[in-house]
Amino acid sequence: MVEEGALLWEPTPDVVRAARITRYMERLGRTGDYEDVWKWSVESPADFWTSIWDYFGVVGTRGDGPVIQGTMPDAEWFAGSALNYAENALRGHPGRTAVIFRNESGSRWQYSLGELREEVARVRAGLARLGVGRGDRVAAYVPNIPEALIAFLATASLGAIWSSCSPDFGAPSVTDRFAQIEPKVLVAVDGYRYGGKAYDRSEVVREIAGKLPTLQATVWIPALGADAPDDAPDTALSWDDLRGESAPLEFERVPFGHPLWVLYSSGTTGLPKPIVHGHGGIVLEHLKSLSFHQDLGEGDVFFWYTTTGWMMWNYLIGGLLVGSTVLLYDGSAAHPDTGALWRLAAEEGVTYFGTGAPYIMASMKAGVKPQGLDRLRGIGSTGSPLPPEGFAWVYSDVKPDVQLGSFSGGTDVCTGFVGAVPLLPIRAGVIPCRCLGASVESFDPAGASMVGEVGELVITRPMPSMPVMFWNDPSGDRYRESYFADYPGVWRHGDWIKILPDGGCVIYGRSDSTLNRGGVRMGTSEFYRVVERFEEIADSLVIDTGQLGQEGRLLLFVTLADGASLSDELTSRLRTALRTELSPRHVPDEIHVVPGIPRTLSGKKLEVPVRKILLGTPVEKAANPDAMANPEVLTHFAPER
Repeated sequence: MVEEGALLWEPTPDVVRAARITRYMERLGRTGDYEDVWKWSVESPADFWTSIWDYFGVVGTRGDGPVIQGTMPDAEWFAGSALNYAENALRGHPGRTAVIFRNESGSRWQYSLGELREEVARVRAGLARLGVGRGDRVAAYVPNIPEALIAFLATASLGAIWSSCSPDFGAPSVTDRFAQIEPKVLVAVDGYRYGGKAYDRSEVVREIAGKLPTLQATVWIPALGADAPDDAPDTALSWDDLRGESAPLEFERVPFGHPLWVLYSSGTTGLPKPIVHGHGGIVLEHLKSLSFHQDLGEGDVFFWYTTTGWMMWNYLIGGLLVGSTVLLYDGSAAHPDTGALWRLAAEEGVTYFGTGAPYIMASMKAGVKPQGLDRLRGIGSTGSPLPPEGFAWVYSDVKPDVQLGSFSGGTDVCTGFVGAVPLLPIRAGVIPCRCLGASVESFDPAGASMVGEVGELVITRPMPSMPVMFWNDPSGDRYRESYFADYPGVWRHGDWIKILPDGGCVIYGRSDSTLNRGGVRMGTSEFYRVVERFEEIADSLVIDTGQLGQEGRLLLFVTLADGASLSDELTSRLRTALRTELSPRHVPDEIHVVPGIPRTLSGKKLEVPVRKILLGTPVEKAANPDAMANPEVLTHFAPER
């Protein structure tokens, strides 16, 4: 077992000198340590965010209004300013490589910045012909393909508003999202390929379009090789028709908080929350985060394994803002085997490789030993806490001189609150720092800040990339209830966090799925770390059925590795390990084998819905199956089992 906090990597003097954050600190005249700069960034937000605008030369007019006025949840940024995300993303030398696309079938395309600009201009003109303008919504049902990026940039350039879902979403899940925003245009694929199989979605697209009465056009992308079907509505047109006419590329500059896109909460237990981010907040946040925390810029190849239905797609394409080449990949991470993404990174000379923590752990369990990663400088992990063993595997089997950054944030802000920075060492299981501009604290139930103890992750000062609103929430009540109900004026994010005396952080999972045994509260990530270390265990889920004032059962559900069985000997070893490494209170009352662990489409374990099922909620009411990657497994958690 790897000791939490074990030192795995330290930046050399050359790494520190070359880091982009070092040049920024020198420009500011702040040559102290990272913690000093972080404190300044959260205590002087107007000065800090102004410095980000100036340092990166944001294209637009800043105006003469105050940088920030008001407090959470009603803070307003850069009043009087005007800018456009697409204009900032598409600046630079036209000859540099902007986008590389790969899919699991082996296809490859690339676009120079000049070629990308030309495609965006064509699609922009096509959308304008369809009547799309400032404030209109363009919805997309597309995989992670170049057309998705092009359509988004064209939408943003018009001052229109983008929203996307991955084509593995079912029709009800998509309409739950898109119907809320009343789109004027739907961009959709006829199907997609995943795991070596083709999935026709043309009938699903027709169903979605039929439930969006505001649509004036549906644009078909022939991902499987077919144009719009014969029985498509009269308003259907092909992608080639949309981009059929050349046009100059122009940009509609909009106020700082003008809506850029609508993202959604998971929607597993209710109607998804439509989270709206503004042009200015995303431009500033992604410039800061990608440049200073991921250390990305011109000459880098930036990759993150994601779909268009996860906020990491929006973060990935932000690589254009800092001049990096963005690598898009469409397909399964494990086709034809678990090492597929590592080979992709080697072949394309990836310098920053991002993925979910489950993929790193799956690679470790599969014994993958990546090769040819000579250009790789950084690895990002997100989606769930990465246990110390995952950290150690990266340094022993992937690359000993890489900077591994475990990040935690969310769709709500489209970035990370806590993460890595090239100035700080990497220790097993520890996130090195709170990100610049993110005033992260750990609160006890009374709202007192704590150091060295596990508490609620809160944000005590506003960030520009916080939502400008929820769609169809004119009073702001739904927005306030989502984040500010527990600590007035303070953002409660819903994660357990421990902030160490040196500024490092450990995330322990969702605070609404806590294990509370005999008064000892523990995040689920600690439990999974012990259980999933066993070779016989492929995946696991732990549920505490206790309710207020009443201790319940602690139930462990496991998915077994191929050829393994839940023998008495394995059960005994599991119980002993949990008793020894956690506490006697955390030995499960029951252990059950299930065919799969329920996860969202972005790969997060569904602890809260399963807990509801175990407490008597009918399966069909506990979670929305269309928001899940594997809804068929939920029935295996019903009490009557």
